[in-house]
Amino acid sequence: MILNTGLRTDIPGFFSEWFYNRIDDGFVYVRNPYAKNQIYSYKLDPEFIDCIIFCTKNPRPMLENLEKIDKFNQYWQITITPYEKEVEPNVPPVDNVLESFKYLSNRLGKENVTLRYDPIFINEKYTLETHIESFEYIADSLSAYTTEAIISFIDLYEKTKRNFPKTKEVNKDERLMIGKEFARIGKKNNILIKTCVEGTELDKFGIDSSGCMTKEVIERAINKNLNIPKQKARKGQCYCLLNNDIGEYNTCPHGCLYCYANSNKKLVNRNLKLHNPKSPILIGGINEEDIIIERKQESCISNEKTKQTRLF
Repeated sequence: MILNTGLRTDIPGFFSEWFYNRIDDGFVYVRNPYAKNQIYSYKLDPEFIDCIIFCTKNPRPMLENLEKIDKFNQYWQITITPYEKEVEPNVPPVDNVLESFKYLSNRLGKENVTLRYDPIFINEKYTLETHIESFEYIADSLSAYTTEAIISFIDLYEKTKRNFPKTKEVNKDERLMIGKEFARIGKKNNILIKTCVEGTELDKFGIDSSGCMTKEVIERAINKNLNIPKQKARKGQCYCLLNNDIGEYNTCPHGCLYCYANSNKKLVNRNLKLHNPKSPILIGGINEEDIIIERKQESCISNEKTKQTRLF
């Protein structure tokens, strides 16, 4: 099975102590966000977990104790954007995150660490030219440290419009210009530019629209075949492996105005007060009315010959 850690919050950035405690204890609980009295239990054992996926804006707190997860296959997606404190209040400076990215790449391999540059929005400060210049700086810096970069444009969910009211969608002409220029920059640096759930309008520039966490992506990261049946596409086009996430919504202190996982600051602050690094669950504890459900876990690694899918 594939274990996700970063679809609901940033565990490496803010909850690394808790995560490593879970690794030491060999299990983790996660509350079902749609049925609050249901607690899912996962064994943290490489016999069952084929890959742990980390998505983060700040890997640095995890780096000191990485040896604790050396026994697991890992795939990291690290988001680096040019936005400053008025948009991303608690995200580290770009150069700091670049250094952490390079460290992980040197330790794990450049196929195991992917750049995310998202979400892209455009305003008077963050213009087309700003994005092109910023992405070129980041891609040039990571040319020897990754093979892929994921880009996406801002989605205006209701919570996004509420928390970031002055933003607007990126129009087609702007998307095409970004696609063309980012593809050029990627080609120069041997970095494949990819999109996920953005349609195929940028394919003509050589951009890959097949998705960011698909079976093929994970196979390449762990260099093994996976026997995972093709699932029904999310939003009609997404085949990414997004199940089995151990995070919790409304817990990320980065405070990004565009955040898709936080509803509001008050709820985040309230939840953070309930976090205990020694608890088996990220926020709070186990209540009398909770039902603990052991998730079925089994390896999907094929016994076939190791998959050779390195890009470069």
